[in-house]
Amino acid sequence: MKKTVLSLLLLFAILSAALVSCTPKQTPEAKAKRVVYLINGALGDNAFYDSGKAGIDNLATVYGVETRTIECNFDAGKYEPSLQAAVDYADVIFVISYGFEDQLKAIADKYPNKIFVNIDTVVENSKKTITSVDFIEEQSAYLAGVVAGLATTDTSIKDINPDKIIGVVGGDVDPVVSAFVFAYQNGAHSVDPQIQVLKKSLGGAWDDSAKGKQAALQLYDQKADVVFQVAAAAGIGVLQAARERELYAIGVDTNQNDLEPGYVIASDVKHVGKTIEDVYKTINDGTYKAGQVLKYGIAQGGVDIDLEAKVKVLPQSIIDKVMALRQQIIDGTLVVQLYDGSDVWQ
Repeated sequence: MKKTVLSLLLLFAILSAALVSCTPKQTPEAKAKRVVYLINGALGDNAFYDSGKAGIDNLATVYGVETRTIECNFDAGKYEPSLQAAVDYADVIFVISYGFEDQLKAIADKYPNKIFVNIDTVVENSKKTITSVDFIEEQSAYLAGVVAGLATTDTSIKDINPDKIIGVVGGDVDPVVSAFVFAYQNGAHSVDPQIQVLKKSLGGAWDDSAKGKQAALQLYDQKADVVFQVAAAAGIGVLQAARERELYAIGVDTNQNDLEPGYVIASDVKHVGKTIEDVYKTINDGTYKAGQVLKYGIAQGGVDIDLEAKVKVLPQSIIDKVMALRQQIIDGTLVVQLYDGSDVWQ
């Protein structure tokens, strides 16, 4: 009888072990099957938002996850319901939360088992579950300023006037755009402290290309040779203005050099899609840690300057100087000053 009981207990133990080994582990890769890309603005900007969408599309291809994009179109009334729709559907939410940071914090606290990755700003909730991707945009914007500074002081370039004047059009006066302007100005002044940097803000009209064009035309009429656009979809109007005045622009977020061939001399690139793919890889392989602030500069592949174009405008000497400075930033021998919170719009 005792042997029978022992045999039954042994058999029960073997069966229990087998059942445990057959039970799927609740790993991130088992959970993260649905991903949302939630943006405060809209796709179609050929820049920031579209870069992120390319990364989301790659997640679907590489990992076989289901994805949805929710566009708020800068409508504050859509922010909270969009967040709720995201958590109702997805395991992972990549969010660009300009204008609704507080709502993001609240919903992240309410749903601590959801993965929230905030793009381009640092947002911290009380439960420390939001991970933020923080781009060091000062590095690439500094190089954009060097490009503009070298161009405006080189009258051998077609239609560059003798005045040392450049410009920038920003979508708003928020801290991220101000960081771009701050570093752009510093880059230009590293070439020549006498260069004048004219500035225009669109006051939040991120999707109004007509306003972007009008602002750029005003800067060109004030003798600016080069205008840097930091204005999302509205910035397409800046590039159009460069072609109209037969002068020069610098694009933003994606390589926009061939949108107006011969008139866009560089692009300050922000690889939003790459960072989304990088973070999701850690979610998939189980190394993701919630609540981090992930810094992405040039060395990390988050930002860069792109000088490749079908129609070459810049002389090779300028390209070589800019690329040498880029390498110094990567090596750490050139440390670009970060935005200090000062009023750059005076």
